[in-house]
Amino acid sequence: MSENSSSAPAPASAAAPATSSPEKDDLKRRALPRGLQKLIERCLKIYPDQTNPLQVTTVLKYWLGGQDPLDYISMYHNAGDAERNIPPHWHYVSFGMSDLHGDGRVHLADTSGGLEPRSGMGFELTFRLVKPPNASPDERPPTWPANLLQSLAKYVFQSGNRLCVGDNIPWRRPLDGRKVTVPGTAPSIQQMLIAEDPQLPRTETPFGWVDFLQIVGVTAEELEQASRWNGKGVLNMLAKDPTTGGPWLITQMDRSRSVFELFPETLRQLELDLEREGSDLAGVNADFTFKELAKGALTTTTTTTSIKQEVLDPEEELTRSISSCNIAVKQESGDDSLERSGGSSSDMVNPFDNPTIPSRAFPLTGLELTLAPYAAKFLILAMKDRIRHGRHFTFKAQSMAVTFVAESVTGSIVTRASPYAVLGCWVQILIPNRLVPRMVECLSELGTKSAESLKIPLAYEWPEHNLRFIIDNPSPELLNKPGPILA
Repeated sequence: MSENSSSAPAPASAAAPATSSPEKDDLKRRALPRGLQKLIERCLKIYPDQTNPLQVTTVLKYWLGGQDPLDYISMYHNAGDAERNIPPHWHYVSFGMSDLHGDGRVHLADTSGGLEPRSGMGFELTFRLVKPPNASPDERPPTWPANLLQSLAKYVFQSGNRLCVGDNIPWRRPLDGRKVTVPGTAPSIQQMLIAEDPQLPRTETPFGWVDFLQIVGVTAEELEQASRWNGKGVLNMLAKDPTTGGPWLITQMDRSRSVFELFPETLRQLELDLEREGSDLAGVNADFTFKELAKGALTTTTTTTSIKQEVLDPEEELTRSISSCNIAVKQESGDDSLERSGGSSSDMVNPFDNPTIPSRAFPLTGLELTLAPYAAKFLILAMKDRIRHGRHFTFKAQSMAVTFVAESVTGSIVTRASPYAVLGCWVQILIPNRLVPRMVECLSELGTKSAESLKIPLAYEWPEHNLRFIIDNPSPELLNKPGPILA
């Protein structure tokens, strides 16, 4: 990527502010791709005096074989609002997640069948970074947030997993890319949540609608509670005080304490809400494999543990880092999400973007599920905070999904008489009400240990139900292989 100062496409070497006149600006606008032009017009409504913001531009465009999906990332100076405790900050806006050109060079037209098609991925990414207290008005913004947005864009393009408001992203390293050489000096802001950008609403372009999703830097504890409970709920907590982001959720890299440390009453309220209402997190992306167990395959009631220790690469790939954070099934908080998911929190939701699924389901006599260690903590969440409250929970791999179903969930293909079944690449597992307390007790250790401290493989068996869960790294050759394997 290179940095230039024009909002129109410019050579990578352009670095000086461009001379401007009304005639030249009009020519630039007419030369812009129509999708890009509409997004820039939206930004100009907020920043009418910044027609040529500093911009990070890809040298080799994605459709020409480049590695960076975002064509441009504009960096605006935002004066904030002193009366609302909104400090001056830099505002970064991406261009490229949506369809800028409309000719198929990057994005195909939306074929989901909706009345209002989305443009490309249907969103662009934004980021707000607080300015230093003594920063001059013309101080150049740091470019690391642009690199961060580009990395997230690569993940979305490579995985096909679209991001949604409320999703959490376990980054596990400083967002600004700094190398920590002295133990204990790493910044606390190493994770991310996704919010709606407070100034950029949904925008209609010639190629469909575009939402602006704002990346918000958070602490490990904030991300942990968001994954247990509700990403939007934690964002609302952060928005209540300027020290944790304020109403515009501005990231402050020097923040060292979480909202739960600063305001302990918020954690107490969260725990009460979880116990009373359960979690709104309906699913996560995670690697898993499964196979059918023959009838009577499990004959013992012991839970076995080996001593093999998983070794995690601290510089693990982004795909794995994000894979335990978001999924196409909707998070169920508020009327808006119910409208999007098309039903109540006890209705089944198709976890695949493609609404077409087979009509014939195949029952299984028993089931063994192997789940990646980094997603193990969500297994206890699924049982304690979802199934126990009469809901469902989904683990979704690239082309497969497995959904745990409570007895009260409607629209599933499983019943008490036939608790395991496969519908295409979608596995469903019914958890009987009487089994839930035992599962919560057996799996409780998964909620208190990190993935790094688990000694794998861990096996949990319920022989009378012919059901086994294994926490281990799934065999690569079996990942995303459709259909069950009979054991």
